[in-house]
Parts: sequence; structure tokens; C-alpha cells
Amino acid sequence: MKLAVIGDELSQDPLLVADTAVQLGFAGVEVRSYDETPPHELTDGQIDHHRRLLDERGLAVAGFAPPIFKGPLPTTDAQLTEARQVLVDSCRRAVRLGAPHARIFSFFTHTEHAPEPRRAAEVVAGLLQGVDPGLPLVLETESRSNTPHMRDVLDFLDTLGRDDVGVLWDPANAVRGGWGPVRYPSDYLMGRHLIRHVHVKDPDGTHGYVRLGDGDLDWPAMLARLAEDGYTGFLSLETHWRHGRVLSPVNRDRPWGEDFSRDGFAASIECMQRLRAWCDRLPRGLETS
Repeated sequence: MKLAVIGDELSQDPLLVADTAVQLGFAGVEVRSYDETPPHELTDGQIDHHRRLLDERGLAVAGFAPPIFKGPLPTTDAQLTEARQVLVDSCRRAVRLGAPHARIFSFFTHTEHAPEPRRAAEVVAGLLQGVDPGLPLVLETESRSNTPHMRDVLDFLDTLGRDDVGVLWDPANAVRGGWGPVRYPSDYLMGRHLIRHVHVKDPDGTHGYVRLGDGDLDWPAMLARLAEDGYTGFLSLETHWRHGRVLSPVNRDRPWGEDFSRDGFAASIECMQRLRAWCDRLPRGLETS
């Protein structure tokens, strides 16, 4: 396993992010926003500059995190066109960046209804038709989406019927969503063979997120299980906890820009140090790189 951090959890300055990752012994940076620019709107110049910063420090691009299919299920031609454009624009940027994958969602579920993964997959299948992403896609288990739990992911992928879509496992999102109990390890075991990327953060029930290690998830146990099961991908810290404030719903839905990153540097440093320490204590042969 390898350690990474989502850059804008630390700062909008990619140089500061890269230098901090190196100082704390992390192997990569997952790219979301920087320079006050959402990921799907980054210019070629911004992307090339960021890639050089990481290459010069021996850091990997751990992933690319645009808002593909992050919104209500589209019901009009205009909404479908907009969703497809975000897909195309994001994947082009991910390829230029040299990312190993691009993150996608399964659209937001209606707040009064349970998740509808199969219905969402039918819409996504239509949007992907005729589009060559140019790299693998990973579907996130996300709190407000139609795939908050692994069981929903499996229904989604079964309906989607593609072999180029893996899973971005974010167990904190399953807790935060509140769609029934989170049955770890049974939910994890259902789809562990599909996990290509992991987001690490700690929820306080459905209320928000806290310092890593102070919330509802037993991350040391989950890290050990991932290592034992042969997971070799990135553990990517997505702090979502801030000193002195709680992220707003807008911050969580549109996690980019200084309003999102503000007060995140010191908080993320604390979480990075905890994550590093836990991984360093894994049994010999299971340590992170």
C-alpha cells in the first residue's frame, strides 16, 4: 500500500502540497483543485506545471478527483449533455496529468428515497456510450449518491456491465450517508476484489468528520485487513476536518477553492502523521511504501 493525500485538503498551493507530502513520507498526491480552479476546469498549463512539481520530487499522481456524475440524476437533454461534457473534459485532463484513474459518482439519490443504483447505472451507461475515457474509472462509495455501500456498488456495476470501472472505497461516506448500518467487514468483503483506490477520513455519525482516529471507524484494523488482503493501491487521505470550523454542505458537494481548503493545513498534517504512524506499525511485510 502507498500513502497519498488529496492536495486541496492541505492547500490551494501545489508547491506547498508537494513539499509537505515529501516531508511526511507520503508517496503521492491525489489531484482535485488548486490555484482556485476546480479539477475539471484546470488548464493544460496548470496540469503540466503540477505534473512537473510532482515528478521533480519523486511523487506519483495518486488519482484525479473531478465531479463526474456528481449531482442530481439528469432528466433533460441539456442535463445529459452537461454531464457528458464534464466526463469528457475530466478524462482528458486526467490523461494529460498521467493519473492512474479518474473518479466518478453515481449521481445523488433523492433525499426521501433509498439509493437506486440500478437506475443510476442505466443513465451512466448511456453517458459512457461512445466515449473513450482513455484511462480506468473508479466509482466512489459516496454518502449522498446511489452507491453509499458496497452492496449498492455491486448492483450498479452489474447493471453497468463494463470491466473498466473499479471501486473507490470510502467507508466514511457510508457512515455519513446514514443509509442503514455499515456492516464492516461484511460490506467490504463483498467487493474487496474490485477496490482500486481508498479514501481515508473519519466520520462522526451523520454529523460530519473529525480528526482521524477520533471518529467511528477502526482505521488501524481496516488498514491491517487491506494489507493482509493484498491491496497495493493508494490510501489517500481526504481529511474533511478543519480546525475551528465544520465544512458546509456546499464545501462537501463542491470541494475546491480556498473556501474549502481554509483551515485544512494543520488539521491535515495531524491526520497525515496519524495515518503514517498506523501504517508504520503494520506487521513486517505489510508496511506501506
